[in-house]
Amino acid sequence: MSVAKQLWVSAVALIITVVFFGVSGTDIWVQNHFYNPITHQWLLDHDEPVLKFIFYDGIKRLIIIVDVVILITLIVGWKKPFLALYRKGIVIVLLSGIFVPVVVGSFKALTNLPCPKNLEIYGGNYPHTCVWEKYPKSFCQQGKIKCWPAGHASGGFALLSLIYLFRTRKAKIIAGISAMVIGWSMGSYKMLIGDHFLSHTFITMVMAWFIISLIVYLIERAQKRRKQLKMV
Repeated sequence: MSVAKQLWVSAVALIITVVFFGVSGTDIWVQNHFYNPITHQWLLDHDEPVLKFIFYDGIKRLIIIVDVVILITLIVGWKKPFLALYRKGIVIVLLSGIFVPVVVGSFKALTNLPCPKNLEIYGGNYPHTCVWEKYPKSFCQQGKIKCWPAGHASGGFALLSLIYLFRTRKAKIIAGISAMVIGWSMGSYKMLIGDHFLSHTFITMVMAWFIISLIVYLIERAQKRRKQLKMV
């Protein structure tokens, strides 16, 4: 599938995803499996140190280290012949590692939607609403809340850009599967501690797909223009 088609498909998929989870009860149905209404506890403890290190602090630091290594490689080896074939892919991975989390984080600041643990049905004080709905007038919100879409998993799904770094089909498949496993591991952990719904992570995945496709599209378009100018 061409990058232009991926842009359209991912944009449509994003709209369908938002509408589907907004009108269906899928989020609540799934999340109910992770919450014990008798003990008022989630399936995993938010403060359990080992799991928190593996699926939150540790993996986040690892992704940051990978991004820094890629940046250093790009700077040091920009003019190196052996990096010529991978230069475009490295730029795509680096830009994706920056813009996917930034865009997702910006949406979190705007949507003002609560996490599962904040909802009344799970011991919180927030009513359940869709992204396009306002809170009831009877609800008094003390300050903005940031939980939709899933910010933590955005770093993992940004690694889908690794598909554009590798050249063989096998390597691309391995990179894509690995990125999905990392992204969903990060997102699932947050679901199991009550920090996110299924839709939060799913939407972040689709957003990452769209943003990465847009980055690739713009880079390829810039390359074509540069070639056209050289021919003039």
